[in-house]
Amino acid sequence: MSDTPFGFNRPGDGDDDRPQDPFKAMGGDMQQFADMLHRFADMIGGQGAAGAGGGPLNWDLAKNIARHSVVEQGDPSIVDAERRQVEEALRLADLWLDEGTTLPAGIKKPQAWSRSEWIEQTLPVWAKVCDPIATRMVESMGGALGGAGEMPAEMQAMAGPLIGMVKQMAGAMVGGQAGQALGALAREVVGSADVGLPLAPDGVGALLPAGVEAFGSGLEVSDDEVRLYLALREAAHQRLFAHVPWLRAHLLNAVEDYARGITVDLSGIEQAVQGLDISNPEAIQEALGGEISLQPEETPQQKAALARLETTLALVEGWVDTVVNEVAEGRLPGAVKLAEAVRRRRATGGPAERTFATLVGLELRPRRLREAATLWRTLTEARGVQGRDAVWEHPDLLPTTEDLDDPEGFVHGKPGFEGLDDLDISALTDEASGKPGDGEGPDEGSDGGSAGDGDDPKAGS
Repeated sequence: MSDTPFGFNRPGDGDDDRPQDPFKAMGGDMQQFADMLHRFADMIGGQGAAGAGGGPLNWDLAKNIARHSVVEQGDPSIVDAERRQVEEALRLADLWLDEGTTLPAGIKKPQAWSRSEWIEQTLPVWAKVCDPIATRMVESMGGALGGAGEMPAEMQAMAGPLIGMVKQMAGAMVGGQAGQALGALAREVVGSADVGLPLAPDGVGALLPAGVEAFGSGLEVSDDEVRLYLALREAAHQRLFAHVPWLRAHLLNAVEDYARGITVDLSGIEQAVQGLDISNPEAIQEALGGEISLQPEETPQQKAALARLETTLALVEGWVDTVVNEVAEGRLPGAVKLAEAVRRRRATGGPAERTFATLVGLELRPRRLREAATLWRTLTEARGVQGRDAVWEHPDLLPTTEDLDDPEGFVHGKPGFEGLDDLDISALTDEASGKPGDGEGPDEGSDGGSAGDGDDPKAGS
C-alpha cells in the first residue's frame, strides 16, 4: 500500500512541480472542495444511517439489497397449503427424532418462510456475526484517509468531515456486500439452519418451500420425502440449539473471535481513488463501491479461533447427519439418495462456505464434516444414543480437532490416557439400557455426564 493515502499528496515530498494548494491537485480549489463535501454528505445521507443498533454496518441497506435480489429472481408468498405441509413435516420430524436422540424437541413454532422472510428473520444474527468485520473495515478506511498527520492544519480541518463521511460510506459498502451475499444465500437455503448457526428466533423452526423444491429437483424422490428429510435436519438442529445451553454463545463467539482477526485489504480501493477528482461525489461513490478483500491474520490467536469454529460447526453438522440418517433409515425410501445430495452440496461449496467467505473471510472445509460424522457414529456404536448425546452436556467434553483425526482414540482412549469409557457418562448409558440402578435417580444420572467429571472432564482426548 502506498504512503499516499487515498490519493492525497503531502507537501514537501520533494516534487517541485507539485501545486502548493493541496486541493488544486484534486481538481479544484478549497471552495469547490467545501461545496463537494456538502453534496457528498447529501448523497450519503440518502443511504440511511448505519443501523438501528448503532453498529458500523448499514443493515437497512443490506436488507433492502438482499430482498431486492430475491424478488428479482421471483419470491412468491407462501400459500396456506404450503404452510400446512411444512408445519406437518416439522411436527412429524420431531416425533421421529424422539426415537433417535435424548435431546427434547426444540421447535415450538414451526413456520414456512419465503426467501424475503428468511432474510428478515435471520438478519439479527447476521448483524452480530458481521459487525466485527464492519468495524475493522470502517476503521481501516477512516484511518487510511485520516492518517495524514503531516497535513497542514487547514487541510486537516477541511478533510475532517470527509473522513467522517467516508467512514459512513464504508458502512454502506459492507452493507452492500452483506446484502448481496445474503440475497444469494436466501436463494439457496432450505431452512433456518443450513449454515450450522442458530439463525432463527428462539423456538422457531422453519423451511422455505421454494428452497425445498429446488433441493429436490432432479433427485427422483417424492416431494413429501424431500420435505420430511429436510424437516428432520431442521428439527435436529433446533434440538441442539434449544437444549445445549452453551452452544449458541459458543458458536457465535467463535465467529466473532475469528472475525476480529481479519485484516482489510484496501489496496484495490486505494488504487481506484488515485488521481480521483473528488469534486465529483458520484465518482467517489463508484470508487468506494468496489469489493473489499478480507484476509485472515496468521497469528496463534487467529488459528485457534478458526480451529474452534470449524470444529464446532463440523460437530454440529456431523451430529445432525448421524441422528437424521439413523432415524430416516427404513422410514424414507429415498433417505440414502437425499443424504448423498446433502454431501454433494457441501463438496461443491455450499451456501455456508460462500457466505462465510464473503461476510467474515472464512471458508469452511467440508472434510471436517465427514470426519465429525464418523466420530459420532463410532461413539453411538460404543456408548449408545444417551452416551453420545451426553457429550453435549459441557463444552469441555466436546471432541477437539485432534479427536476428529482419531475417533477411536476419543471414544476408547489412547495409550496411557483415559477415554470416554472411564467417564461417569457410563451411568447414562446404563440408565438407557435398563441396567439395575436406573430406576432410583434419573435426575442424578442425567447430570452425571458433566458434573461428575468437572475437574477432568476430558482427560482422554
